[in-house]
Amino acid sequence: MESIMYYILFFILGTYMGSFYTVVGLRLPKNEPFILSRSKCDECKHTLSLFDMIPLLSYIFLKGRCRYCKSKIDILSTYIEFFTGLLFLVAYHSFGISVELLLAIGVVSLLVIIIVSDLTYLIIPDEVLVFFAIYFIIIQFILSGISGVLYHLAVGLFLFVIMYLIMIIGNKAFKKESMGGGDVKMMFLFGLVLDPLLGALTIFLGSLFALPISIGLYLSKNERVIPFGPFLLLGFAFIFFTKITSVDIIKWLGL
Repeated sequence: MESIMYYILFFILGTYMGSFYTVVGLRLPKNEPFILSRSKCDECKHTLSLFDMIPLLSYIFLKGRCRYCKSKIDILSTYIEFFTGLLFLVAYHSFGISVELLLAIGVVSLLVIIIVSDLTYLIIPDEVLVFFAIYFIIIQFILSGISGVLYHLAVGLFLFVIMYLIMIIGNKAFKKESMGGGDVKMMFLFGLVLDPLLGALTIFLGSLFALPISIGLYLSKNERVIPFGPFLLLGFAFIFFTKITSVDIIKWLGL
């Protein structure tokens, strides 16, 4: 019974954090305040009450429309709230009440904020990367001390260099920008959590996840640019939450 209560609490906490992360992802790239400022309707600019911002429930009770001007509410926030609540629940299920849970929540938080900002603006804000770099370093220090921090800093630098080289090769091969600088910087953060082999695997998984959409756009002759960051983060989260190790990878490869 107590375990079920924890699942419910973490899901609810995740929905509220998902609502906040949506605001961060939408406002930070535009240099708009997102901590102390009150939320407003995008159409009528009426300040929203607490009852208008209950994750998931407000959208349902208001039937997807603003209480004041009856304009349609963007459903993005509702999807993100549910998605984040589910990931918080998975984080608790995977790690229980532990320091590793803090690391998992950091991974989820980074994933959600970047998905919102990169899909909306094709931007990965440097402020987000710096914040979570510091966060991951602190958690690694708690988990494994200064030696662990130095190791992961080295891994982060290694992955950064690998991704930077891939970007240069891609730019020359396609004769245009093949990926954003934010994607390259983000690989440094992956190194603060994963080891070198698993960090490199995120690039492969990210490419694999993005492949169907890329093929679809190519076949439809749609020249729309798709952000690579969210796919890299999905690969990162997949590796982290499945707890795959480098030893597992080596065994699967038969080395």
